[in-house]
Amino acid sequence: MAFELNNVVPWGRTFTEYQQMFNLSANDVTKKIVSIGDGPASFNAEMHAMGKQVTSIDPLYQFSTDDIRKRIDETCVEVIGQVRANADKFVWNNIKDVEELQEIRMTAMNHFLRDFDQDCFRQRYIKHAMPAKTSFADNAFELGLSSHFLLLYDNLGLKFHTEAIREIMRICPELRIFPILNLNAGAPVFFDELLEVLGSDFNIDIQKVDYEFQKGGNQMLVIKSKT
Repeated sequence: MAFELNNVVPWGRTFTEYQQMFNLSANDVTKKIVSIGDGPASFNAEMHAMGKQVTSIDPLYQFSTDDIRKRIDETCVEVIGQVRANADKFVWNNIKDVEELQEIRMTAMNHFLRDFDQDCFRQRYIKHAMPAKTSFADNAFELGLSSHFLLLYDNLGLKFHTEAIREIMRICPELRIFPILNLNAGAPVFFDELLEVLGSDFNIDIQKVDYEFQKGGNQMLVIKSKT
């Protein structure tokens, strides 16, 4: 099935949020990182400005800057309206209200758009749809991140997530996934089965993080190679 922009709801997060969501240490950010399903996050742009290495993977990157900007403008009001209607499902500590949330998200996405528009030959933003095999060599990266993609869309099924995770683990020895929630803020329907399937090949840990915006969304799944 073709990836269609009109089915995408782009929503970008910042370097600071990635740092908190994934417990990124000063050493972690010096690693060669691959970030899957990044969408219009400003993480790559901010890391690049600091001289750090991040490669972002998302089918969204097949579209032009103008097309992505248009889609952001089309969906932002709708998303903010949904958040406002469900404000009780979120933790309003670091982000004080819906207006501040919109400002943070739009700032991040505008930062992404400026960087994406300038990225020469798309060297840091790779158009690719998981779980298909990537073009990267085994262990091409040191750390993998997945923000609000893997586990969140549990409607894609166990097979999709298993194959995607195995491909990511082929190209890096460690993967961190945040949050451990689905779109309804519950546990992914196949979560226990996924852990069982992956447990024979990888070391798996669930860690608390210093970030919680969705209520109950303060844990990440850490998967590491056994070799």
